[in-house]
Amino acid sequence: MKKFYFIFPVCLLITFVSLYSRFSAASDIADAEKAQRIAATKMAEERAKAEAEERSRQDSQKRAAERIAEERSKEAEKAAKWDAESKRIAAETDKYNSQVASYTSEIASMEKQLEDLRAKKETRTHELLDDEMQVELAAVGKHNAEMEIQRMTEMVMRRVSKSSLVKQ
Repeated sequence: MKKFYFIFPVCLLITFVSLYSRFSAASDIADAEKAQRIAATKMAEERAKAEAEERSRQDSQKRAAERIAEERSKEAEKAAKWDAESKRIAAETDKYNSQVASYTSEIASMEKQLEDLRAKKETRTHELLDDEMQVELAAVGKHNAEMEIQRMTEMVMRRVSKSSLVKQ
């Protein structure tokens, strides 16, 4: 029985080792195939990732170029609009400046005309006052003359009434 304790486990060990090595070889082959598949999948994924990154980079470069072109066109459009607006403002400014100059000369002409008219009015007012003064002086002179005539007439009348010729 003591041999049995030794032989039985040895037989089992030999059987185990033989089965283990057979399955281990199959497992190693399966593991190697699995590792190859994983490596191939990884390489395909990396290749796809690299292609996607390349496409993404090209797309981003394309979009950046489009954006830059769009920005340049907007800037050119903005600059053209700015230039047009500046020219319009400059033209309006010149127009208004010429109007200001013409209005200024017109105002100066009208002010001179007004000054001349005021001077004429002043002259005519003085002439009118002088004429009115002459009329008043003439009226006073006439009144004085009438009074003198009246006084003389009374004096002559008194003398004539005192005189002996009239006493008849």
